[in-house]
Amino acid sequence: FVFEAAGKGGAAAVSAAAAGRAPLSLLELPPELLVHIFGSLPGTDLPSLALVCGAFRRILSTDTIWRRRCKEEYGVCENLRKLEITGVSCRDVYAKLLHQYRHILGLWQPDIGPYGGLLNVVVDGFFIIGWMYLTPHDPHVDGPMRFKPLFRVHLMERQSATVECMYGHKGPHSGHIQIVKKDEFSTKCNQTDHHRMPGGRQEEFRTWLREEWGRTLEDIFHEHMQELILMKFIYTSQYDNCLTYRRIYLPPRSPEYLIQPGLFKGTYGSHGLEIVMLSFHGKKAKGTKITGDPNIPAGQQTVEIDLAHPIQLPDIENLSNFSELSRIVLEVREQVRREQQQQEEGSAEEAGPEAAGQQQQEEEDGAGSEAAGEGAAASVSPPEPCPFVLPGGIASRNEDYPRTCRACFYGTGLIAGHGFTSPERTPGVFVLFDDDRFGFIWLELQSFSLYSRIKVSFQNAEAPSPEAFDEMLKNIQLLTS
Repeated sequence: FVFEAAGKGGAAAVSAAAAGRAPLSLLELPPELLVHIFGSLPGTDLPSLALVCGAFRRILSTDTIWRRRCKEEYGVCENLRKLEITGVSCRDVYAKLLHQYRHILGLWQPDIGPYGGLLNVVVDGFFIIGWMYLTPHDPHVDGPMRFKPLFRVHLMERQSATVECMYGHKGPHSGHIQIVKKDEFSTKCNQTDHHRMPGGRQEEFRTWLREEWGRTLEDIFHEHMQELILMKFIYTSQYDNCLTYRRIYLPPRSPEYLIQPGLFKGTYGSHGLEIVMLSFHGKKAKGTKITGDPNIPAGQQTVEIDLAHPIQLPDIENLSNFSELSRIVLEVREQVRREQQQQEEGSAEEAGPEAAGQQQQEEEDGAGSEAAGEGAAASVSPPEPCPFVLPGGIASRNEDYPRTCRACFYGTGLIAGHGFTSPERTPGVFVLFDDDRFGFIWLELQSFSLYSRIKVSFQNAEAPSPEAFDEMLKNIQLLTS
């Protein structure tokens, strides 16, 4: 390394060495050692350190320090030396790109009415890129996720970051990012003509249909499905100019859970595949929609699993009989109702209505030590898989579902009319297949949804605390209630 003389600091270091004694202050240390020390500090602390004295300020202009901070804090592994060709320093990259836009890194849900979405903003080389994640083409629920860039931010040949919109088929063009408030930001395209295609709306629809569904409208024979697809295209195309995003967190994990929580792809009949977040809350597990549809919009709790009420399925011969399964589930539902009524009456007699309400809330959302114990036992010695087959009359978009399952629990699923009208929770069965797949039998709809884990390592997506995660779930649900 080549260093500028550190003034009195450099002289002090020479003096200390000549005297054969240990340095008494940082200023007496060799500049190369100070570079190493300063490079190990968080980049946000370095501007304050530069105010201490001129020697520190000169050492902190060394690009080696900022190259290290870019790598350790944001994972930039590319050879940053090639930035020298453009006249952009590592310090510029850190201060004007990475640090300035650090608040938008992570997972986000775009506000696209009932449809929602999943956006992952990452540092990719010398760029910050917003990737929109798309499910596999229906009904291939086990397929890999697809993704496309919506915007990017970079610092090349400029002294300020450039925001570019990536929507459309004409390449990057001018855009804008505004950080509205904590955990919320918006993007705007300044050149929406780049989104248009020569063939007009018909060509745009055909292209969107191939990307979204992997087929043409002529391939879709179900008239209701055609209407839903056309409705989604018309609605979502209104948002190609400006979008608002709200932060979402991944659910807390624990080895005690029957299945690790996270993001899953699930089948939803004519609506196709949708993204659901599975999370655990004491004696309950909840599936929250990250993407949705006009019936049950994004943000709503699509399924709720009662971990305190396992269901013993009949033998494989009787399991194919829908009436037998329905009888078992309705008996468990009646049992759950009786238990809830007894708890409410007992709590009211002991401590009054206010305490009763509080106890009920704790039962639903509390620590759930009993359920944790059951989960821990399951994680130590998982149950032997038993044969599984869907009862006759149950509709499924995917016939290639697992033929063995580990456990089943009573649950409820949320159904509603178009426009989220008359929502109600109806009984069903949560079926745990393996570490990465589960299913839900909707009793009233006589249909089956298969869910498969999204196997992507998302960065900057962990919740600061369980309370922050619960608050996030509550907020995204309120937006569509």
